[in-house]
Amino acid sequence: MIQYLIRHYDDLLRAFAEHLQILAVTLVFSLLIAAALTILAVYFRRFGEALIQIFSVIYSIPSLALFALLIPLTGLGMTTTVIVLTAYNQYLLLGNFTAGIFGVDSGVTEAARGIGMSTFQILVKVQIPLAKKALFTGIELSVVSTIGIATIAAMINAGGLGILLFDGLRTMNFNKIILGSILSAVLALGVNAVLKCLEKRLES
Repeated sequence: MIQYLIRHYDDLLRAFAEHLQILAVTLVFSLLIAAALTILAVYFRRFGEALIQIFSVIYSIPSLALFALLIPLTGLGMTTTVIVLTAYNQYLLLGNFTAGIFGVDSGVTEAARGIGMSTFQILVKVQIPLAKKALFTGIELSVVSTIGIATIAAMINAGGLGILLFDGLRTMNFNKIILGSILSAVLALGVNAVLKCLEKRLES
């Protein structure tokens, strides 16, 4: 395995970089959309509950089926992958974001309202700071989900570490399978470690 690593380190780095790119692009879009939907859910709670139900149905659909549905519209590759992963992430993000925000003690929010804060001010200055743990839990779950499903996206020419895994399975090359699995785990653990550090810094 060491010899394979030395001989093909450029291919491994390329696959790792592609996977990281898919993760980064997906997370940016996922967080922007989830933030906007969370604000809407704060103002229109039933609308937020309906959205979570819709995204829970989407999340239950196998990724390959969603890829197949979108390919005629958006083609093979990164675009289809990011759309599907972003849709999946909304269930994890919106569910945790709203649970954390609505889980803040009503006495605290009523006290803030009593001193003249608007709904948006309460959200930004009171609810979000008190719901940080739930917010980061949602982000961490979406990271793990994205890294895992992005592996399957190699089947639609999205690149990434899935290429190593599927090529390894097809050719029974255990070096590719093991290294692809290790790099996927390293990416997931590394990003989660960064998020944990960021969470601790925000709490201090």
